[in-house]
Amino acid sequence: MTQPVVHLVDDDAPVRGALALLLRTVGMTVEEHADPAAFLARLPGAPPGCLVLDLRMPVMSGLQLQERLVAQGCDWPVILLTGHGGLEACRRAFKAGAVDFLTKPVDEEVLIEAVHAGFARLDTTRTRNAERAEARALLARLTAREAEILRLVGLGHATKEIARALDLSPRTVETHRANIAAKLGTASVAEMARLVLLGGQAPP
Repeated sequence: MTQPVVHLVDDDAPVRGALALLLRTVGMTVEEHADPAAFLARLPGAPPGCLVLDLRMPVMSGLQLQERLVAQGCDWPVILLTGHGGLEACRRAFKAGAVDFLTKPVDEEVLIEAVHAGFARLDTTRTRNAERAEARALLARLTAREAEILRLVGLGHATKEIARALDLSPRTVETHRANIAAKLGTASVAEMARLVLLGGQAPP
C-alpha cells in the first residue's frame, strides 16, 4: 500500500513552506501546491493522501475545492486552515466531511494530530473500498436467479418461503443456495447479507 502524502494547498508561499517543513520534520511526505488549480492539475496522477487547504484563496477557496472534490467522488480527508474562522464556513466544511477546521496561526501539535487523524481515515476508506470491490467481484459471479435468491436470503426468508415466492421447488432453491455459497465462499446468511450491502445491492 502506497504511503499517504500530505497535499498542502496554500497561496501564501512562506506559510506553505513553513507548514511543509514542519510536517516533513515529523517524517511526513508533503506535496506543495500554490493554488487549487495547481492541485487539480496534479490530481489525476497524485498519490492518495490528506489535504491541508487554506480556506481563503483567490479564484477558488479551500472550501470550494473541498466541495468540488466531494462532487467528483474524491474521498481523501481534508483539513481546512483559516485566519478568519467563520461558523458557516466551519459548518459547511464538516458537512462535506472535513477532518478538522483549524485557525491560523496553527498550533503545530494540533496540526500534526489532525493529519494523523486524516491518515487514519484514509486507511479506513481504503479498506472499505477494497472490501466493496471484492464484494462486487464475488456478486458478479452469480447468475440472475442466484442473485434473486440471495436477495431473499438476505431479507431473512427461509428456503420454503423463497420457493413459494419464486414458484420453484425447495430442492431447486437449495441447489441454488449451495451454488451461491460456493461462489461467495461462505454459507453464512449474515456474511451473505454483508456482501450484498457492501456490493451496493441492498434490497429496497
